[in-house]
Amino acid sequence: MMLIIDCMLNRVDKNCGGQRKISLDFLLDIAQILHYKRGHCSCYSELGRKTEVDLTPKFAEKVFGGDGGYYYSWSPDELPMLKEGNIGAAKLSLEKNGFFLPHYSDSPKVAFVLQGNGVAGIVLPGKEEKVIPIKTGDSIALPFGAVTWWYNKDDTELVILFLGETSKGHVVGSFTDFFLTGSTGIFTGFSTEFVGRAWDLEQSVVQILVHNQTSKGIARLGLNANMTEPKEEQRDGLVLNCLQAPLDVDVKNGGRVVVLSTKNLPLVGEVGFGADFVRLDGSAMVSPGFSCDSAYQVTYIIRGRGRAQIVGIDGTRVLETIVEAGNLFIVPRFFVVSKIADPDGLEWFSIITTPQPLITNLAGRTGAWKALSPQVIKASFNVGDDIEKEFRAKRASDAVFFPPPQ
Repeated sequence: MMLIIDCMLNRVDKNCGGQRKISLDFLLDIAQILHYKRGHCSCYSELGRKTEVDLTPKFAEKVFGGDGGYYYSWSPDELPMLKEGNIGAAKLSLEKNGFFLPHYSDSPKVAFVLQGNGVAGIVLPGKEEKVIPIKTGDSIALPFGAVTWWYNKDDTELVILFLGETSKGHVVGSFTDFFLTGSTGIFTGFSTEFVGRAWDLEQSVVQILVHNQTSKGIARLGLNANMTEPKEEQRDGLVLNCLQAPLDVDVKNGGRVVVLSTKNLPLVGEVGFGADFVRLDGSAMVSPGFSCDSAYQVTYIIRGRGRAQIVGIDGTRVLETIVEAGNLFIVPRFFVVSKIADPDGLEWFSIITTPQPLITNLAGRTGAWKALSPQVIKASFNVGDDIEKEFRAKRASDAVFFPPPQ
């Protein structure tokens, strides 16, 4: 930043005959512009400590994988809001015959199928395995203790997003998965003696079980692999398809939203946070709003492109940026966020770190300003009757999503 300011000072030197006629206010304005364009804000921890946090949207980074597919994650070092909000985020891509080995996690999650069709195996604590078909738009709540595996038998790549809460995890802001087998699996860690006694097996069999699967996390099965056939009826209570579910909000030329709750996906209550799937039509806007129950909003952009602004403490615009497919960004507690889609529209999946999220919209028919009396509005904005009436009359019928101007 100092280099940029110095260049501007030199430019002023030339225009002013070598004399630096520049005000402190001008320098502070430059610093503020650079500050929010970089996407930093001041946040306060639960202990009251003030820290500078980068809000800039980030793409996931490859962690491991091979022929069968890859596992990606967002690092709390690159996206500090993950650590600030005790949030984890990761993405799995499986090629044909790719197999994500059985594992459990140190964090509750919601899985969202971004692309493709596949098979998921889910064992909830104390329950029998359920093997279900999965497809684009599926949401699956995965509470603590759930053992899962994922398999792609189709030619199209299978891509799954995982978002969750890491306050009880080993690494704050990151998922830690414990694989039951493979080169980093539980079987590999125990001695052959312990494995043999635990499962009452001969040592020759133990050696095969421990050493035959050499893949780390993701394997590519042979063409003749005979996997368990999924059962459609076992999806009930486990899966909600956001592309087929009833809409909670539907605004013509504006947007649509499906909210994941205990009503349509009972396991949401066990993972401890809510989620939603939003489609914003071309050039439409989502009302500025904030989470009014001290929750973080974690948003993954699925498709499209658009603009986002976040306003924080002291009315500071802490982020003004372009968001696009593959981006993840996090809105701090009580900060106000709004988005405008490009002409082709914008689609995203979000979690809000509370089981019963409450969002206060500031604009539109249900906005907070509509509830305030005319006298309060006039005093707040220091305006007369004419401005107050025009302000109140606008957006009288629109709620949450605003179609593009005519």
